[in-house]
Amino acid sequence: MRILIGNSDDDLVFPRTDHRAWAQRILWLAGDGDTVVLPCAPDAAFLGHLAGLTGVDPSSLGIHVPPPGRFGDRCIDPRSLLDEAFLARVAGGLGEVTEIVALWPSPYVSRFAARLGLSDRFPAAGFFAQDGANLTNSKANFRALAAACGAPTAAGEVCQTAEEAVFAMTALLDDPGRSGAVMVKQARNAAASGNELVLRDHDGGSGGDGSDREPAVGHAGARYLHRLAPGPEGVRDYWAQRWEWASAGGSSAVVVEEFQPRAETVYAEFDVRDAQVDLLAVGALEYVDRRLANEIIPYRPIADPVRERLVAAGRKLAETYRSIGYRGPLSADAVLTEDGNFVFTEVNARVSGATPVYWAIAQGIVGVDKEPLRSVAQCLAPASWRIDGIAEFLRVCDRIGCRYDPVSRTGVIVSLPVVPMAVMFCIVYESERDRREIHRKLEREFRRD
Repeated sequence: MRILIGNSDDDLVFPRTDHRAWAQRILWLAGDGDTVVLPCAPDAAFLGHLAGLTGVDPSSLGIHVPPPGRFGDRCIDPRSLLDEAFLARVAGGLGEVTEIVALWPSPYVSRFAARLGLSDRFPAAGFFAQDGANLTNSKANFRALAAACGAPTAAGEVCQTAEEAVFAMTALLDDPGRSGAVMVKQARNAAASGNELVLRDHDGGSGGDGSDREPAVGHAGARYLHRLAPGPEGVRDYWAQRWEWASAGGSSAVVVEEFQPRAETVYAEFDVRDAQVDLLAVGALEYVDRRLANEIIPYRPIADPVRERLVAAGRKLAETYRSIGYRGPLSADAVLTEDGNFVFTEVNARVSGATPVYWAIAQGIVGVDKEPLRSVAQCLAPASWRIDGIAEFLRVCDRIGCRYDPVSRTGVIVSLPVVPMAVMFCIVYESERDRREIHRKLEREFRRD
């Protein structure tokens, strides 16, 4: 049996909002008899839907909810994992534990494992006990580690002060061979929430193709967009306003790097173990209006030679992270340009949004590599859709012939409990045309402008 922990421990990577639905993605990894730690009881409709696909017996799972702590039932308070009564309840239901898996491998998970006498079942427990997850999930540290192993990254710098950031941004914007746009990144954040795309004033500056056109930006992951004021003071004014945000109140370094126009975001996902690094899949992230809309795994349109180079360079990164003590899933994210070149932008050394999709859905349920080949796109429903719950969503999918069919190995799977403004589902498909058609059918049913 395994112990699965649906936590989100880092305030910078996962600000303390409502994570009840997001935490339940850990259930996709559950097998019969596993112990699952969640911030609240699982959504019954979601668990039933999941169990019908994976074959897990929900009644066999040991579900444990720690004391609510500082955050109520919105997310697990890390300190609650060490509550003596809670530890006793968990220990009382344990058989032989083979592994402990956490969404965020924090020092508190290491302490939790130690209190249960199971440190040897939590890979890299000593590394994570010393806050190793923050070391390996920093975008600033990533650039140094990428340089160490020779993995390509975008032109740019890691900045410790606002003055350094002014210098780095000015150098990138003044270089006529660059794109004329800069991505500013908080060192620790997730899903592009800590990214700001900064565009120069277009009074004759480069648009990335030798013109003075503003580069297209909708394909990029960036929560914020800023257009600099004209003139040489525009950069200084920007950093006077934004250093506090970018540096998380001065607590972290800031990444300033060249924005890549006309590019797509791809990644190579690995499983980092003591003895080796295994490739899981190559995937892609699709952004609409700079927001993550679709995550595709495996991503088949990428050309084989490009895929091989991406995997080889990504493996170097994964081996570097392994050498400093990290163990677990690792996603090396990159942007791929039209000419087949790529630069890495970050490493996510944790259970990512793709991890459960790969293990449970793509491999476990669908068998994407069996003929005929399939792919899985995890989609975030647009804000204009109105979905009242899983039951309604699946009824509509049945009516329009879109629900997942194990015979054809195509259709829709709900990947998280349905909550307002954050409905996530997977489309299993053979061709891009099939994926677009299923999405159009769903949009006709649920869009409420």
